[in-house]
Amino acid sequence: QVQLVESGGGLVQPGGSLRLSCATSGFAFSTWWMYWARQAPGKDIEWVSRISPRSAKKGYTDSVKGRFTISRDNDENTLFLQMDLLKPEDTAVYFCVKGADIQNPLNRGPGTQVTVSS
Repeated sequence: QVQLVESGGGLVQPGGSLRLSCATSGFAFSTWWMYWARQAPGKDIEWVSRISPRSAKKGYTDSVKGRFTISRDNDENTLFLQMDLLKPEDTAVYFCVKGADIQNPLNRGPGTQVTVSS
């Protein structure tokens, strides 16, 4: 059974940092592209970052480039997202996603709330 569980969210002031983690099990993590996606209140889910199976390729949506860093530990089947210089517009529920189909809830975890506010 595929399982993805995000953690590390919380309330942070603008300019602050958070590190999200996603523990996975039930599939061959090291062979999959992995994504972080987010959904702000009243908005569609959007992809934030992606990483290739061996970390050779990484991608970021324009709004987070230079501030967020994606990484993975294939030995521990864990995905990470380091978020720095956070802005109020980063406020959203963040999801760890197995593969590119971020719209399919079967491919993602329950999410972790990130709130950026003073």
